[in-house]
Formats: sequence, structure tokens, C-alpha cells
Amino acid sequence: MATMHVRADLEAGVARALEDRQLLAHPFYLRWEAGQLQPGELAAYAEQYRHFEAAVPSLLRDVLAATDDEVAAGLVRLNLADEESNPMPHIELFERFADGVGAVRGAPATAATSELLRTYADLAGAGSVPGLAAMVAYETQAPAIAASKASGLRRHYACAESTTSFWDVHATMDLDHGDWGIDALEAMDADPGEVFVSARRAADAWWAFLDEREAARPVE
Repeated sequence: MATMHVRADLEAGVARALEDRQLLAHPFYLRWEAGQLQPGELAAYAEQYRHFEAAVPSLLRDVLAATDDEVAAGLVRLNLADEESNPMPHIELFERFADGVGAVRGAPATAATSELLRTYADLAGAGSVPGLAAMVAYETQAPAIAASKASGLRRHYACAESTTSFWDVHATMDLDHGDWGIDALEAMDADPGEVFVSARRAADAWWAFLDEREAARPVE
């Protein structure tokens, strides 16, 4: 019973961190889902999101290096293995999306993207609990976000399966990743308060990332 209580506290801490930071409620994603993005907005989004996707394996390795608990480390390894090879390296899947929406390769990171990357690097470098909490803050939302993105791309932007495949994969796979993250935090007997603080910091950085995309909306 004590273990269940700890897990419930961890889940509650993450949920509290995300109370007003549910990304699907952000105006940018609402416009995506409604088919209201203007020409070039998907490409610009892909150019920026690419920086985060490319950083995920190294972030997970940093978390793994800081993880002493073998159960938690095994769960992080499973996540990393998915990221690097299931069904192929996810950055390769992402490039199909980016190419499909006309993203330019090599576009530099903007201010909000740089801050997002810095936030995740800081949290991953601060230890296994902050690093995992940051990943969980996104991955618990990721399945619904990915499913919504893929659906919107097909319905409103006439995107082929090759373009939506990155999001289709994550719509199901991140169900496991979010659960594994909570399982790993539980295995390490993480402090729910520390999880909340780290998850909230990551959630704020994601919200600012989308705020920047919304602010760049073309004037109609």
C-alpha cells in the first residue's frame, strides 16, 4: 500500500505541474488541430522542434549516467532503445515529417528553443530525478499530442503517411514512456515535491516554446 501511495503522490505532483500547462490547450496546437495554421507555420515549427528531438538521446544518456537504481536505469534504457531504434532512430522519422512540411535543414534555434534545450540540459545535469521529471512532464502528454497532430496533418494539411509516421509512432509508444518515467521515479523513491518543481520548470519551457510559435503567426 505504501508503494501505491508514493506512486499516487508522484502522479499528483506531475499533474499539478501541468494543471495550466496542458500543451493541447495552447492556442498554437488548437489552431493546428482546427486546420488554421498559415503557410510556413508547420515548417517553422518543425525547424525548431527538430533541435529538441535531436537532443533526446543525449538527455536520456545524461539521466542514465546519474541513475544509481538498477530498476530505474533499466527503464531509462528501454526508453533510449525506443528512441534510437524502434522502429528506426526517431530523428530519422522526424526528418520525414520535417521534409513533408517543407522545413529547412540547419535552421538555427530561436530564443525559446534555446531556452527549452537549456532547461532540459540543466535538469538532466542536476540528477536523475530532475531529469526524469522533465521527461515525464512531456511524455505524459505526448500520446494525446501526437495523435492530435497526426490527425490534423491528415485531415487539414493533406499529409501522407510518411509525414505523419513520427507522430503516429509516438501516439502509442509514449504511453509506455510516460509510465516508465513514473515507474523509475517510484523505484528511486523520488520526492514528489522535487518532481513537481522540475516538471513545472520543463512545462513552462514548453509553453514558452509554443508562445514563440504563436507570436510568429503571420498577420492575416
